[in-house]
Amino acid sequence: MEWEVARKALCGIIGYLGPRAAAPLLLDSLKRLEYRGYDSAGVVVLAADGTPTAIKAPGKVETLLAKINGMEISGRVGMGHTRWATHGRPTYANAHPHSDCTGRFFVIHNGIIENFAELKRELIDGGHEFSSDTDSEVVPHLIEEYYAGDLVAATRRALGRLTGAYAVVVLSSTDPDTLIGARLNAPLVVGVGRDEWFLSSDLTAIIPYTKQALVLGEGDMAVLSPVGPVISSIVDGTESVPRVVRVDWDVIQAERGGFPSFMAKEISEQPAALENALRGRLLGDGRVEFADWALGDAELRAFERVQIVGTGTAYIAGLLTKYAIEDITGLPVAVDVASEWRYRPQPPDGKTLMVAISQSGETADTLAAARFARAQGSHLLALTNVVGSTLSLEADAVINMHAGPEICVVATKTFVNQVACGLLLAMRLGQARGSLPEADRRELGAALRWVPAVQRQILAREDSIAPLGKWLAGYQSALYVGRGYNYPVAMEAALKLKEVSYIHAEAYPAGELKHGPIALLDPGMPVVAFATESATREKIRSNVQESKARQSPILAITNDGDTALEGVADHVIEVPRLPEAVAPLATALVGQLLAYHAAMTKGLDVDRPRNLAKSVTVE
Repeated sequence: MEWEVARKALCGIIGYLGPRAAAPLLLDSLKRLEYRGYDSAGVVVLAADGTPTAIKAPGKVETLLAKINGMEISGRVGMGHTRWATHGRPTYANAHPHSDCTGRFFVIHNGIIENFAELKRELIDGGHEFSSDTDSEVVPHLIEEYYAGDLVAATRRALGRLTGAYAVVVLSSTDPDTLIGARLNAPLVVGVGRDEWFLSSDLTAIIPYTKQALVLGEGDMAVLSPVGPVISSIVDGTESVPRVVRVDWDVIQAERGGFPSFMAKEISEQPAALENALRGRLLGDGRVEFADWALGDAELRAFERVQIVGTGTAYIAGLLTKYAIEDITGLPVAVDVASEWRYRPQPPDGKTLMVAISQSGETADTLAAARFARAQGSHLLALTNVVGSTLSLEADAVINMHAGPEICVVATKTFVNQVACGLLLAMRLGQARGSLPEADRRELGAALRWVPAVQRQILAREDSIAPLGKWLAGYQSALYVGRGYNYPVAMEAALKLKEVSYIHAEAYPAGELKHGPIALLDPGMPVVAFATESATREKIRSNVQESKARQSPILAITNDGDTALEGVADHVIEVPRLPEAVAPLATALVGQLLAYHAAMTKGLDVDRPRNLAKSVTVE
């Protein structure tokens, strides 16, 4: 499928039908969805007689709450939405929910309707009047056009006219005991409570109320009523049996728990998250087993190459996975940014192991690449953190990151767990191919088991790292460098600084300094060098000395007791020594802490950086 050249975050969607007062529940759920990034919010609730109360506002959920304050909103069915603007500015008119000309049909929508312009022209020619600039508003008008006493039939026909991506929730004053949800290329789940039902784009919104959900398949529609849900195909109404999932984390894990921000909390959770990723997979002798990956050694040996795709942080995790697989197995590995690979894919085949990395499991470019590879006969392995995500449902096998909920927009613990799962994958392939000697396997296994303790040591040194984040906040730009495994670590650290502190940062392989970037070096350009134990340790020390000779301030990340850069580096952060392939699981924390404290020094919102969102479902 070709997508419009626009980017849309995973907007927040929540719907409710049950015995509780809907308004407080919807507003509470919208607060839990704020981390995804948004610019307006709204709710609509139906009274028992079908009378709707709709309130929306540009800006934060707090603005919506202030607008509602003191209002009596009765009703036990309703829906709420947080929007990220694509079509139309963040204004009252463009906020969801949207309604039709008669004010009977209400819709909230996540995704992009590619053919909205022609649909809108058709509807206007038919006498419909629009009040927003959004693509979403065509949906309630289509339902109005097709309504002849049957809301489900009208909704099914309206959705059949749409191309693109959508998670849609529909309610109507004509049917006050009915709530309809549907999805195509965007996530939507049905929460199952006790005599109550939820629709949500994210399990985080509903875990205070239920831990059990039905995952809608591609092209599915859920019709909720007091007797329960009916799941069927949008196209022909054929009923289907959805997959049931149960989350293994609770509401406390999705709250800050006394930390000043979710980013701080999630950085601190990395040792426990990593232990979860290793548990049951890394055995005592260093062998790796994935209980939910059915391929045996002979099948794993049959792969002749590996293709990895991801975006942003997931792409960087893919680079580290590439290094580990190539070093351990000798297999050739290609790693590509998904949005590039999908338009120039190297044709995969049955001899290719396709590894798609996505925290949310909903990233549009990664999904498109994964689907193409699977259609060409590749075995598709997903590395994802979200049970029941689209990627997890479509893959041949899944390695779940087990990081728990990550509420902060920028990735911290999920990056570390992506890298850990990639390293476990490399060890599993090496085990099957006989390319990982027992001594090396045991050493790697022991190092991996030690990493959570090393992470805790680094976190205990935060008071000495924080002033260096404050120091970085005094510059407009920074250059991050590394070699070998430390180069992707430098990339991720530079990305974090950009994302949360808005300081321009670039990452370069340290050996490339002389091929251009060295022209930037002066007293106003600090160099952050990841110079821990590695095969190229002496080389990067020379690169640091070259940078110092150009009067750049130097911050070096080295190992405990390493004095080689004394007198060269202006500042040093020491971390415990680990094998080169394992060290990124610890040194990544240093980059995160530097970025966090730089942003806090500048008084910025680290949980919701400007222009960013947790997941991007449309290119």
